[in-house]
Amino acid sequence: MITHKQLSLAEVFEDCQNKFDNDKYQFLSLLDETINLDEIVPVSFVSHFHAQTGRPRKHQLYPMLKALLLQRIFSIPTDTLLIVFLKYSQELRDFCGFDVVPDASKFTCFKQDLLMDLQSMFDHMVDMTEPICQKLDPHLATMTIFDTSGIEAWVTENNPKYANRIIKQLKAFAKANNLDKSYDPYKAAYGSMPTHAASNQAIQQMYINGHFCYAYKFGIVTNGLGIVRDVTFYNKGFLKAHPDIVVEKKSDSPDEDKSLADSKALLPVLVDFFQKHPLIAPKTFLGDAAFDTIEIYKALFGEIGFEKAFIPLSVKLSMEDNGYTINENGVPCCPHDPSLPMKREGSKSHLKSKLPTMKFVCPKMKWEYNKADKTKRRVCHCDNPCTTSSCGRMIYVYPEKNIRAYPGVERGSTEWEETYKIRVNVEKSINHFKDSFCVANRKTQSEKKLHLFSYNHAFCLGTNSILRAIPIPSANLLSKLTEGFLVPFSSLLISA
Repeated sequence: MITHKQLSLAEVFEDCQNKFDNDKYQFLSLLDETINLDEIVPVSFVSHFHAQTGRPRKHQLYPMLKALLLQRIFSIPTDTLLIVFLKYSQELRDFCGFDVVPDASKFTCFKQDLLMDLQSMFDHMVDMTEPICQKLDPHLATMTIFDTSGIEAWVTENNPKYANRIIKQLKAFAKANNLDKSYDPYKAAYGSMPTHAASNQAIQQMYINGHFCYAYKFGIVTNGLGIVRDVTFYNKGFLKAHPDIVVEKKSDSPDEDKSLADSKALLPVLVDFFQKHPLIAPKTFLGDAAFDTIEIYKALFGEIGFEKAFIPLSVKLSMEDNGYTINENGVPCCPHDPSLPMKREGSKSHLKSKLPTMKFVCPKMKWEYNKADKTKRRVCHCDNPCTTSSCGRMIYVYPEKNIRAYPGVERGSTEWEETYKIRVNVEKSINHFKDSFCVANRKTQSEKKLHLFSYNHAFCLGTNSILRAIPIPSANLLSKLTEGFLVPFSSLLISA
């Protein structure tokens, strides 16, 4: 009798590595058998592709898409290098289905002419992969994480010498005029720089990761698994579709400008996203301190329907004086000892109006069991009680009165600390876009090219989410490919 053997992770990885090194056809066939483009590509995409010309195309749709997928898997930065790979590898040509490798102009025309179709394919994949995300982890799948970033363009203003020259001139000006230390030449340089690049007004001045640059700004939405759900460029089309967004003149503070810009773009992006994907039910939102405004909280809970919002405070809470102090997390403290926060005890509302409440009890209260009547009751063990009740002080808080302080969850609690760590997944996705998929440092000033690159990468990430949902039978080598190969070699697998 042949017994079944449980494969270890090391054996899975070794098997995938052997296939990659010694059996290229088997490695590529695993991808070919798994990724069904008939399900991924919308019918409108196929119709539009064939309607572009009155005669049969020399290079078909699916081979072009497979070539773009390989470009992202192997982190090939340029179309020119992709063509070299295809010309010198029979295995890659067979996988794509090319008899003749397209030239660079064919790839450029394909991506530029069919940009909106690539976007519609990505939107279709979001709906297609949502049940897969729910199957992987229902809790993480209901999370919505948002962040902004920028793709630096190939313009003169991004040359370090450009900013250094202005800063050097301002330092010399400050020295010549004996200005005091309150004068900041870096802020002055930021204020004197143009708001956009001279070659293209869409390339806006930004302050990213501690340095000035001129970039195309975009917003990205992922779920708790780190799988990309939406990519929105803040271009003229976006501003035209949302005339309520007012682009104001920049201040002298780059950090303040960044916070204002992020907060204005959040709600339009989320509203558009959930209108395109009505089957995605939002429950938990995660964002940075730039979104800590009353208007955003009201819209997240009221207009969109989130139940919890994990947003750090940007400024200190302002609370009413109710005879007790409130700490920095909005938790009531003992009236006799402001350094002693009260304990949270449930949030079930017993009011007829069913308004949500948060109950806090005395930190020195304990539940004690009465053997006589077999009941449990609260007993306060405080030496200097602030109330005559034997149960100790109890405070009921109504989150609707101050949603910044109580955004559906207690700030500083274990749930808050553990959940907010998940926000790092959106940073990982941005890093994959810029680093692993070679979006950063591209020598282009074309917004359209960077736009289509992003949807191409999102398409690649979407196909990977499909791979992750494949069952893991012992004989299915595809599961080995997914779990053992894509992580170390192509960085496609977004870690949850």
